[in-house]
Parts: sequence; structure tokens; C-alpha cells
Amino acid sequence: MPLASPAALAGLIDHTMLRPDATRGDIETLCAEAVRHAFKAVCVNPSRLPLAVELLRGHGPLAITVCGFPLGAAQTASKVREAALAVEQGAAEVDMVLNLGALKDGNAELVRRDIAEVVRACGAAAVKVILETCLLTDAEKELACRLAVEAGAAFVKTSTGFAKGGATEADLRLMRRVVGPGIGVKASGGIRTQEDALRMLAAGADRIGASASVHIIQGAA
Repeated sequence: MPLASPAALAGLIDHTMLRPDATRGDIETLCAEAVRHAFKAVCVNPSRLPLAVELLRGHGPLAITVCGFPLGAAQTASKVREAALAVEQGAAEVDMVLNLGALKDGNAELVRRDIAEVVRACGAAAVKVILETCLLTDAEKELACRLAVEAGAAFVKTSTGFAKGGATEADLRLMRRVVGPGIGVKASGGIRTQEDALRMLAAGADRIGASASVHIIQGAA
């Protein structure tokens, strides 16, 4: 899937740093790179969100954060408070982890409500639902995608990057098939090269989450 320029690819990338040991200097570098290369967004942990918002003010990249990360096992009320605070502090988008245990229990209503309440708390800020695909069967992935759509999510997303696997072409094709053309699909986890990114886009992704973003676009022709 060739793209016209590195800029076209950069505009689809959430430049990400979710390491628990990331320093202020790391976030400053991340944001400077995002501005320099015109990435779509910067994705950081909630405690670093105010800094990212400050550094990106007046520039193009969005400041985004995560919710219920990386396990998805927090109570819905906690996720709602976390998401609402993130939006209050300037998050343009929130990437939430769904309740994996409830999904595996077959408790579709709890999963749907968990997502819907975060979506409601975020207002106009887009919510991406992280499925953690490497821990799910194909049937569970399909159900998770349907529930995310029903709950009003703007995107479904493959992975946190903290589990045993990341994005795969097969999972992206499945997710795109289930959600259709009207919902975003974000590929994240293990995407380190231009070739990786282009394969994910060809499989159905329209957003890439990566920490190797600069390397990815420097490989673009």
C-alpha cells in the first residue's frame, strides 16, 4: 500500500510513549518529534497528559491518553473518572482498555456499559477501545468489536503493547470486517518499520500507534 510521501504516513501515526519509567525529558522529546514530523497525535500516560497538552499547544498533533490501562480491569466508575479528568485536562482522544474478564465471562452487557459510560464521559473526545486481541478468540474479537460500535466508540484498537502479542494483519481484517467503514481501526503493538505500518494499513487500519514512529516515516519513500 504505497503512500505519496512520509507526511501522508506521519498523519496517520499516534506517536506513543507509555513506558512507566518515561521521564519529563522523554515526553519533551516525544512532543518535539511529533511537531517536527507532523504526527497525528502524541499518546502518553495520564500523569504526563498535562505536560503533553502544554508542549503541543499551538501545534498540529493532538494530545491523547489511555484509560483503564493496560489491564482493562478497573471498575467502570474508576474508568469514567479517569476519562473525564483526561478530557478536562485537554485530551482530544482517549484509548480505553475494555473489560477483558467480563468479555470472557460472556457478560456482554457489562462490557457494553463499561464502554458506553466512558464514551459519555468523554463527550466530543473520541474513544478508542483496546481489545488486546492476542488474549481473545476470533469470536471474542468479533463480539468486542460489535459491543464497541453499539456503545458509541469512534475506534477499535488491537493492543496495549504490554501483553504477549501485538497487531496482526489477520486481526485487522477481522476488525474492519466487523465494524465496517464508518468506525476507525487502530493498529498498535509491535509496529516498528515502514513495511509493518503499510501492511497494517492495507489490512484495514486507518491509524497506527507506535513508539518507533520516526524510524517508520524515515523509511517511507
